[in-house]
Amino acid sequence: MLILALESSAKPGSCALVSGGELLGQYFQNSGLTHSRTLLSMTQSLLKNLDITVSDVDLIAVSRGPGSFTGVRIGVSAAKGIAWGADKPVCGVSTLEAMVYQIPQPGAVICPVMDARRGQVYNALFEWKDENAIRLSDDRAISLDELAADLKKIKTPSLLVGDGAAIAYEYLKASGLQCRVAPHLMRWQTAYGVALAALNAKPIPAIELEPSYLRPSQAERAMGVGS
Repeated sequence: MLILALESSAKPGSCALVSGGELLGQYFQNSGLTHSRTLLSMTQSLLKNLDITVSDVDLIAVSRGPGSFTGVRIGVSAAKGIAWGADKPVCGVSTLEAMVYQIPQPGAVICPVMDARRGQVYNALFEWKDENAIRLSDDRAISLDELAADLKKIKTPSLLVGDGAAIAYEYLKASGLQCRVAPHLMRWQTAYGVALAALNAKPIPAIELEPSYLRPSQAERAMGVGS
């Protein structure tokens, strides 16, 4: 299966082409430029340089959140637009789960952590068993204190990934927990991880793809939505 994957849930943005789990090519940018400016241009360049057209692709995959509200919207909208135009199925995967597929490390709790602001992080817990990523928790927005309490119950060293890994590391170490941060090149959200997660997910029509924000946006909070 040839997958075109997009990732724009945080500051880095990327696109990748993956065939049968093998990475054919990936463009990754962590410049701080808006994804509305970079994501589609990177995708077009990647397809052109690999001499692949969207019609050759079997599936469009995208991180559907959690993450930056604007970034997630841009990625989901781009995936839906590409899929509609080419009449292709889509697959929206958890940003947190996609990061786990980049770092198959048995013997540790894989702990994706994204800065959710307002004193919280987006997080889920996973472990690898028999080459499968097993969920230990749902995606959630929680405090670092709550995360530390969960990890203390599990009593297994944790491996932190994501843009909030460094902040979480300092807090968890101060709480007496065994943890380490993934190597820099494996720490960030990438489209390659999105594609790998999509291999184990069910494709859907583009019209059914929706973002997963986990909590109301700032504008919605101001209007009293979800309060």
